[in-house]
Amino acid sequence: MMLLANLLVLLVALLHLYFLVLEMFLWDKPKGMKVFNLTAQKAAETKVLAANQGLYNGFLAAGLLWGLYQGDTGYDFKVFFLLCVIVAGVYGALTVGKKILYVQAMPAALALALVFFTMS
Repeated sequence: MMLLANLLVLLVALLHLYFLVLEMFLWDKPKGMKVFNLTAQKAAETKVLAANQGLYNGFLAAGLLWGLYQGDTGYDFKVFFLLCVIVAGVYGALTVGKKILYVQAMPAALALALVFFTMS
């Protein structure tokens, strides 16, 4: 069960590294504009904001990866950063679109449930 929990934490971290790449490097490129349904003008106007958002996603990924690297002693890191991801995902779902709930918050909630389960 611990392996499955850690794999899900890794998946959430990798998703956030992907979000980092999309937001920091591909925002105004065809792939980024397609993913976020942006026009070229809107992408150009919001590029700096998106890069900042991408950086924060990188911090979330780094925290999760650090928790994994720490092994059993990384429990607190995993819990804290998964909670951060869930809060960000719920907020994004409420303010931007429901898709964020399924892409960001749900995988983190499942990972958090398994992390809790493995430590009890």
